[in-house]
Amino acid sequence: MCSGLGTAVPLAHLREVIHQQQYGREWFDDEAPQHIREIPAFRIDRTPVTNIDFHAFVTATGYRTGAEARGFGLMYGATYWQTDPRVCWHTPAPGIDAVTDRPEHPVLHVNVSDAEAYARWAGKRLPTEIEWEYAAHGPAWAPYPWGADWNADALACAEHWAGTLHNLDEWSTWWRARYSHQGPNPGTTPVGAFSPIGDSPYGVADMAGNVAEWTASEYTPYACGTQIDPALSAAMLLRYRVVRGGGWKHMRWQTRTTERIACVSNYSSFEIGFRCAADDRPNTTPEGYQCA
Repeated sequence: MCSGLGTAVPLAHLREVIHQQQYGREWFDDEAPQHIREIPAFRIDRTPVTNIDFHAFVTATGYRTGAEARGFGLMYGATYWQTDPRVCWHTPAPGIDAVTDRPEHPVLHVNVSDAEAYARWAGKRLPTEIEWEYAAHGPAWAPYPWGADWNADALACAEHWAGTLHNLDEWSTWWRARYSHQGPNPGTTPVGAFSPIGDSPYGVADMAGNVAEWTASEYTPYACGTQIDPALSAAMLLRYRVVRGGGWKHMRWQTRTTERIACVSNYSSFEIGFRCAADDRPNTTPEGYQCA
């Protein structure tokens, strides 16, 4: 069995987060209270699933993603979200071929069903939220996979590309400038590009930044009676799925090991991907897995 601080943020860190950015405490109270959980041993992929990985799956099965079925992908425009009928996993933005141009980048534009279909084909599954977090910070809580101190050189995120961003207004200024030059092209990197500096204590890469990642867990409170933002409460009632890790266009607060993002399970966009996990099997260590 693995035991550790599988979920939740210490109160002192929660206060620091609230003090240094514009959202109120209710927006982060879904990360509390901190508690200890014991979970069975498991294995988790060292990196997110890549475009070339997903291509192998599609080639073998003929699978069609949710974005392909609905006829459009979702990207962020100059000031807000926009749809584009040209976009899906194999064309993450207009003019980009995922397999030819970015084979080792994480696959994008996949929803929960897409991720679970790939995982079944690979003989794996999605990690639970607690497994994901335990793999991200190890048995001792830390706000980032590499430790306690923020390091913009350890991950692909907005502050890696733009420098320090203190608030949403600064982020918006950066994003508009980026969009004017690059359009909605995803700012992902090849998986593992920031190893070993950005790795977790277990050697797991990209647990912060690059892509936010689907988990197998529904979005629920850690404790009954927790007071959180009404929008988060609504997501819990609607059984949204938990997304972890933050992505390439997020600021530091969204890339912390305890940050919880909630999305409806058929949602997909140019910033969410996934990695796989599996139950531990004695005397076996499949290629690409890390033990946790």
